[in-house]
Amino acid sequence: MTGNPQRKYRADYQPPAWLIDDVELDFDIGSAQTHVRATHSVRRNPEGPAAEDWRLDGRDMTLVSVAIDGRRLGESEYTCGDSALVLHGPPEAFTLTVETRIDPEHNLSLEGLYRSGDILCTQCEATGFSRITYFPDRPDVMSRYVTRITADAQAHPVLLSNGDCVETGSAGAGRHYAVFEDPFVKPCYLFALVAGDLGVLRDSHTTPSGRTIDLRLYTEHGNEDQCAHAMASLKQAMVWDEATYGLEYDLDSYAIVAVGSFNMGAMENKSLNVFNTACIFAAPETATDDDFALVRDVVAHEYFHNYTGNRVTCRDWFQLSLKEGLTVHREHQFAIDQGSPGVTRIEQVRAIREVQFPEDAGPRAHPVRPESYVEMNNFYTITVYHKGAELIRMMEAMAGRDAFIAGVRHYLAKHDGQAVTIEDFVVAIEESTGLDLAQFRRWYAQAGTPRVGVQTDYREGALALTLTQSTPATPGQPDKAAFDIPVSVALFDEAGRMVREPEVLRLDTAQAEWCFDGLAGEPTVSALRGFTAPVRLDHAPDDAALARLMAHDSDPVCRWDAAQSLFLKTLVAGVAARSGGEALPEPSERLFEAIAHLLSNPPADRALLAAMLTLPSVARIGEEFDAIDIHAVCAARDHLKQAIATRFLEEFEALRADHAALQAYVFDVEEAGRRRVFRLALDYLAAVDAPGLRECALELSRTADNMTDRMAALEALRDLPGEARDTALAEFAERWADYPLVMDKWLRLQAGTRRADSVEQVTALLDDARFDFTNPNRVRALLGGFARGNPAGFHRADSGGYTLIADQVVRLDALNPQLAAALAGLLTPWRRHAEPEASAMRAALARVGEGVHSDNTREIVEAGLAEAPPSG
Repeated sequence: MTGNPQRKYRADYQPPAWLIDDVELDFDIGSAQTHVRATHSVRRNPEGPAAEDWRLDGRDMTLVSVAIDGRRLGESEYTCGDSALVLHGPPEAFTLTVETRIDPEHNLSLEGLYRSGDILCTQCEATGFSRITYFPDRPDVMSRYVTRITADAQAHPVLLSNGDCVETGSAGAGRHYAVFEDPFVKPCYLFALVAGDLGVLRDSHTTPSGRTIDLRLYTEHGNEDQCAHAMASLKQAMVWDEATYGLEYDLDSYAIVAVGSFNMGAMENKSLNVFNTACIFAAPETATDDDFALVRDVVAHEYFHNYTGNRVTCRDWFQLSLKEGLTVHREHQFAIDQGSPGVTRIEQVRAIREVQFPEDAGPRAHPVRPESYVEMNNFYTITVYHKGAELIRMMEAMAGRDAFIAGVRHYLAKHDGQAVTIEDFVVAIEESTGLDLAQFRRWYAQAGTPRVGVQTDYREGALALTLTQSTPATPGQPDKAAFDIPVSVALFDEAGRMVREPEVLRLDTAQAEWCFDGLAGEPTVSALRGFTAPVRLDHAPDDAALARLMAHDSDPVCRWDAAQSLFLKTLVAGVAARSGGEALPEPSERLFEAIAHLLSNPPADRALLAAMLTLPSVARIGEEFDAIDIHAVCAARDHLKQAIATRFLEEFEALRADHAALQAYVFDVEEAGRRRVFRLALDYLAAVDAPGLRECALELSRTADNMTDRMAALEALRDLPGEARDTALAEFAERWADYPLVMDKWLRLQAGTRRADSVEQVTALLDDARFDFTNPNRVRALLGGFARGNPAGFHRADSGGYTLIADQVVRLDALNPQLAAALAGLLTPWRRHAEPEASAMRAALARVGEGVHSDNTREIVEAGLAEAPPSG
């Protein structure tokens, strides 16, 4: 690594020296380059620093001219460098005109204005606007925008930008123009422009006040039939936000554009959302139930940003969770209200435990409100988004849902049109609800996952329940103050009857005790119901108590968690045995009895049955160990899975038969639950290569009327060598060759194979004509699918998996640093692994550091190689 990237600190924040009230942008899109003329109404900020010079960010563009009040500046009046235009001694108030040339055709960063297929589109968050024109690229400069776009009418018949279209016309010589006006102030990261030859799906929505909103969803021609679910999801989200938060959409039109090359899932630009096609396209033949749910939730998320992110936005990027944590929480509320509430919450909990907890325990652990960064794109993390959402959820739990929603409305009214901080949000909630959140603020400032211990002492009809908390050291934070932790608790008797209703206990000291008396016998404690806080629970009920909760707990999360705990007891013992060179132990009869009871007394929600019978992931098992012996983890999990499949072979055969499709595909709670059980049954049957399984799966891969069942069949065949597997994969590729998102599934499927030569298989696919290194979806499917979905291959004993990823990170860094940094992060948790994997991962990460140049990837590598924090 070379260079010395500049670190930014939250403590150094200063208001902008100048403000821009109005922005007029004029884009002249040519066949090779695009000319941008930007005219700004500028005034000195009375609350800003008394600076003499004014810096405007800008990179990868050619400056044509710069003028103040119509007078072109001389060379001594400004300095233009690689990353900024600096005006020397500008006046107190003036009109600034900047003309630049940019080259979207060769912009492979996927930031600023770039080409995706036949579409020109923008991505400006976090700092992509500085690839379009020179501008103070920071979220606290709020302006009104008018945008004029001129382009070839045949190549770009559709022209779009923020706000409502106020004028269109001919520009002569086969060209046309459109003018858009956005009356709401916004930061430049919310600017958007799209130009291309696009198909459109139209609809409308009538608000409770009687306003009709024009809804349009644009995509490349031929894909319109895959967009109906996204449009229905948008209308569903609008109705939900009106009914739940009382928020109506505020413009006359709302547009979504789906593009194939996009670093993110989607972007909430004011009134013109740009989406990755993976978060828009959903048809039964090409998308799974998970895809349908993803589209529904991401469409809702971006729509909800219209108020929580757009109308009120971030003062600076350290406050990113102000908009993302709150909006993810609103998305989670929406998803729970639409589907299976218990299983939807379980999926949210799994994401925290399997992805966020390891991030909190790794070299890049950071608070929900980070204190510093080098490259902001590296902090679009699950900590900022999903842990941030859990903090909002805790506030809601403490206030009550109605009071919390009133608090959010108070926050939005108080700060409408402003760029504010997380502190401003917390204060607004306190003002509205009466909560005292002084200690709660530590959740935003301290990194790490608290550990909550549960101890019980039952004597003569009374239970003493003691809760303790401690938080391990993280980089830069060796000592942690006590958090304010809400822990929901209920008590059950030996028959599984609830003997004490759920109660939220507030643990705000290192240790606290509660007493429950009047009990007829020693109860079983159901703790952290609904996952009331993002903490690790150190609670070790015996097998009988876990089986009781698994069978009778009224909280789906705790019921599922009891099943996971029973599985983990066997798995942890298996890993210890394998690591010690001993034979893997057989599961206990208690575990088999609990599974048998579940199979004979399934919950009404079939999706919950599937969740409870699914073994903990490799990542989740690894979290039980200080040093992960990854091969022992994989072996123990395989052994348990095969033991369960062998013991309950007839039951899984019956589940497969009973849950096979009987009607045409419908995406609803009942049918999605049925398909989850069907997929689970195939998975267990494949673990023991059950008689007839291969033939059944091959036939299903050919005849299923939906992608959910078809992928279940292919996943069952994936690790079974032979003709059925090869035939199914070949037929799938031939049938879906013209559907990029389906081919991403094909790549991810092969990347996850348990074959010994998986590294060689992935390497070969990198050279396959169907792989595109410049498309983020393809890269994530193949390389991300390999590193995340194939632990045995990624951690192969000869280090081939590490070498493969390291080489591709270096290659990718020159094209798309944001994506390269994300892949490099897969090598950073090397300290969590046992030898020799730890040293091999670190060596691969060091090789990456020697070959990359972007600030994005260097920041990740340097954090990964830094000294370990002191133990806590």
